[in-house]
Amino acid sequence: MNTGSPKRAIVIGAGLGGVGAAAALAAKGWQVTVFEKNAHVGGKLNLLQQDGFSFDLGPSILTMPQVFEQLFARAGKRFADYVELQSPRPHWRNFFEDGTVVNLYPSAAETVAHTECLGPQDERDLERFLAYSRSLYTACEPSYFTLGLDSVWEMVRHHGGIASLRSFDLMASMDTGVGRHVRHRHLREVLDFFVKYVGSSAFDAPAVLNLLAHVQSAFGLWYVKGGLYRLALALSQLLSDLGVDVRLECEVAEMLRQDGRIAGVRLADGSRHEADVVVSNMEVVPAHRRLLGESERELRRFRRFEPACSGLVLHLGVDREYPHLAHHNFFFSGNPREHFRSVFHKKQLPEDPTIYLVAPVRSDATQAPPGCENLKILPHIPHVQDPPFSAEQYHALKERVLDKLERMGLEGLRQHIVTEQMWVPEDIERLYHSNRGAIYGVVADRWKNLGFKAPKHSDRFENLWFVGGSVNPGGGMPTSLLSGLQAADRIMARPSD
Repeated sequence: MNTGSPKRAIVIGAGLGGVGAAAALAAKGWQVTVFEKNAHVGGKLNLLQQDGFSFDLGPSILTMPQVFEQLFARAGKRFADYVELQSPRPHWRNFFEDGTVVNLYPSAAETVAHTECLGPQDERDLERFLAYSRSLYTACEPSYFTLGLDSVWEMVRHHGGIASLRSFDLMASMDTGVGRHVRHRHLREVLDFFVKYVGSSAFDAPAVLNLLAHVQSAFGLWYVKGGLYRLALALSQLLSDLGVDVRLECEVAEMLRQDGRIAGVRLADGSRHEADVVVSNMEVVPAHRRLLGESERELRRFRRFEPACSGLVLHLGVDREYPHLAHHNFFFSGNPREHFRSVFHKKQLPEDPTIYLVAPVRSDATQAPPGCENLKILPHIPHVQDPPFSAEQYHALKERVLDKLERMGLEGLRQHIVTEQMWVPEDIERLYHSNRGAIYGVVADRWKNLGFKAPKHSDRFENLWFVGGSVNPGGGMPTSLLSGLQAADRIMARPSD
């Protein structure tokens, strides 16, 4: 390496992990080139504008804004100068088949005050649960979120075995941890569904992930004014401000190996580009399969990092409003345990899914024509299977979803649809090269991986790093971004060649 020239980094993919790594390295003087196969920065932060309606195709919630503030601060910028945040109230509205409605607010007192079926005992229970959630976050923050430790063994070495068992509630599932503190059945089901942030089952995910409730309660649930895609535009502007060379619609076809290192990449057009370090925002398993040409036998070492769930994603423009909806809504399965079992154990399309529904007009009237709604509807379903589900099976699930929504308060929904779009897991896999169409990277399962994702540093090439939803602590927007910042810090901390 020529020490008189800036170090060169290639980042494969402009998702949030790739943006985090690229920006952090560029802010320290690195020469950074980002190759992105799609036509925008932001990865799953994507946009559909159709018939006067705007749909955020990817994430709908921003949490942990301090991670984004940290990213912009590294570049000497203010996050608030790029986007304007709003905090919807309630955080979630939760509908149940028996007619019960639970409004989830940041505090126990607000939640109980705005929910008819809850009383003083439920407020005490929820306060105890939030204290438990805070203790889990406090235990994890220094090692997992700040140091970026990558395995349970690193965590145990850092904290000590006994302290890890006690502090991280390692022997329990999320559902067990919730049940120890909360008695009200529907409130338990609401708290179990914080597992939505990692696309896993509350009955399999480790209890330590109950920290997600504290993250939302303490740091807020946010909407970006004008739509979440405005965040992608802000990140694109930040990379431009830092002088990062972002090349859109440039797909990487191969990582070039030389003497135990990755020498650079070959693009789909045949051109070759060299670098001192390569950072892959393509998920770990697809990157090893597509870009390194590894066989299925070689990929067995990643078996414990099974893909998280996918989703049937419906975007509906309707010519009426449903004022009983909040910005974020859940319509719960009549049997949540069976719903999780269908998706994560039987690998079947659920008969009675829990449905996440976003109605952003509650916060932002610009997202739909006057008097209309733009609805994003997302039931979790298994990732792409062998053999795959048929178009007829996906259509039947769509009809079950619409039946359920109409039954639970969205009267005449079908009659009012004026525009629609639907994605299935194969579409997600094709567009983002995600592993089997998973939305959230790697499943969090205490029996398979104790909730840990793949390490950020390659196990075979010393100058290859991975970021995004398939590595720690990725899976959501702030954690995917944080994986990029952590990888960049580790890269810069390594001795020069």
